[in-house]
Amino acid sequence: MEAVKILVVDDEPDILEFLRYNLAKEGFEVITANNGEEGIRKAEAERPNLIILDIMMPVMDGVEVCRHLRSKPEFARTAITFLTAREEDYSQIAALDVGGDDYITKPIRPRVFVSRIKALLRRQERGDVAEEKQELIQIGGLVIDSDRVTVTKGEEVIELAKKEFELLHLLVSKPGKVFSREEIFNKVWGTDVIVGNRTIDVHIRKLREKIGDSYIKTIKGIGYKFEF
Repeated sequence: MEAVKILVVDDEPDILEFLRYNLAKEGFEVITANNGEEGIRKAEAERPNLIILDIMMPVMDGVEVCRHLRSKPEFARTAITFLTAREEDYSQIAALDVGGDDYITKPIRPRVFVSRIKALLRRQERGDVAEEKQELIQIGGLVIDSDRVTVTKGEEVIELAKKEFELLHLLVSKPGKVFSREEIFNKVWGTDVIVGNRTIDVHIRKLREKIGDSYIKTIKGIGYKFEF
């Protein structure tokens, strides 16, 4: 079986080598880059299964790298996780809002780090299998395309970040059903990811800005539902 390919992008040589060593020890094929621009070049050349991005980097930071990669269809389903020394909600939201799947805070403990990476790869594999079975969803004037990770409204093609798309797809899977915040967290971000309390609200706001205010209803104190 072909080894899983992981790209690690960090401007600190000691951390880069530390992560490379611990991932290689688990049998992963590891590619490294020292800054964001080099990370993009290697991602496009190597097409890794998973990308690990430091948030704070010279030349181009991790958030910008993620935004750039998510704008390309070939990276729509690539697992991306962030490394950050910050604990603030705004850095976590920024990382997830541009399409990141997870974030890991420094200092990094090897066993926890490897466990998080393996969990993310498992989630990616389950997601890919599920998406292969899905067809176009047409509802309320929207056409939801899992292959392109886009939504079409009339003649307009709406590009969504990965988590925005997954959140919308969950809501439209059962129109009228109220999804609790906990259920949304578990199904979109997974139980292995700890995110700030405002994360869902930010993604709902972004979705409303892109597809219109009328589709997603807030059920105060509970969660959200899709109506058309």
